[in-house]
Amino acid sequence: MRQIIRHFTDDDLYKFTMCCAVIENFPRTQVRYKFNDRDNTVYPDGFADELLRQIQMLEDVIITEEEIAFLQEKCSYIPAWFCSYLKGFRYDSKWVRINQDENGHLDIEFEGCWSNTILLEVKVLAIISELYYIMTGEAEKLDYEGYYRKSHDKARRLIEAGCTFSDFGTRRRASFQAQDTVVKAMKNCQDTMSGPGRFIGTSNVYFAMKYDLVPIGTMAHELICAIAGMYGPQMANYLAMKTWASTYRGALGTFLYDTYGWRIFSLNFSEDYANMFKGLRVDSGDNCHELDLIVEKYRSLNIDPRTKQIVFSNGLNVDKAIEIQRYAEDKCIPSFGIGTHFTNDFEDVRPRNIVIKLVAVKITESWTFYCSTCKLSEDKGKYSGDEATVCRFLEALHLTDGEL
Repeated sequence: MRQIIRHFTDDDLYKFTMCCAVIENFPRTQVRYKFNDRDNTVYPDGFADELLRQIQMLEDVIITEEEIAFLQEKCSYIPAWFCSYLKGFRYDSKWVRINQDENGHLDIEFEGCWSNTILLEVKVLAIISELYYIMTGEAEKLDYEGYYRKSHDKARRLIEAGCTFSDFGTRRRASFQAQDTVVKAMKNCQDTMSGPGRFIGTSNVYFAMKYDLVPIGTMAHELICAIAGMYGPQMANYLAMKTWASTYRGALGTFLYDTYGWRIFSLNFSEDYANMFKGLRVDSGDNCHELDLIVEKYRSLNIDPRTKQIVFSNGLNVDKAIEIQRYAEDKCIPSFGIGTHFTNDFEDVRPRNIVIKLVAVKITESWTFYCSTCKLSEDKGKYSGDEATVCRFLEALHLTDGEL
């Protein structure tokens, strides 16, 4: 079977920016990640073997001079030493354990140094998604000519509605070609029409390079979850903000706040950080309600929320984005990161509901035990971690389930 991931930067920007921050601040930290298929999918026979082969092929995927030059040009906040690090980076399939049980369910874990394993998540998810359609024969249903027109029309509607938006769809894309088709269609739409909205780029660094776009992204819940595992959830947001600010000194200033719900984040969101960060990202809960909480918080700190960018990325489609735009445009500077709806919206093809989450951490390799961690977003369906850890974190935050 053909190799699915062939480009080192065929990955989301936030994995590279977090990797840089991890090396600078947590160079010896060890982690474990675990795969979760929320639909409990039955995968075809032999899927685990082919997945392992695809991961082994990553060992020969190295960054090119063209990719390095693009990162240096478009991402000036990334230090030169990190580009040198990427030149020497090599994937190792030994970091990955894969098992497929007799019922066809997958069990996948990563373990190793955080600065190494952090670069596996998005690539492995993209491989799983595309490989599933190949091995089930559903890949033959993918009509890319029709998908170009469909994607172009999505971009047109969003631009006409005044939405500033980007593609966030690498992890659960139907295929590499599907995301290529989307980014090409939306770039062409942006170049050929005028309107109050704008397609500003993609989270995928390779496609940003291919189409001369800005790579979009900052961080993921992973950073806050790891810090919470090491130091506790009460101050995890504060320590993450401090870490991010010291690493990027004002660049990449959109903070993902919902790892442990609004209440604890709000208590940690002091005036200095509220002024420092350009804005916040809403990734769970009711979008309008979350925005109202954000607006109220900024006003309590004597900050005009209309000067702050709020990025909405919670399971959006075009209709939802337009609805939020109308609600938010007088309250903040809204923008939208749209994922699966962009890159896996083919007729009669069901997107994979899959994630890989960091579930355990230890500060250095010399520790003899891991500390478990979890995510408690505003949507219970997006919780990650085992039940005992979830209960322990809820207790530490003086919360009961559903009271974030």
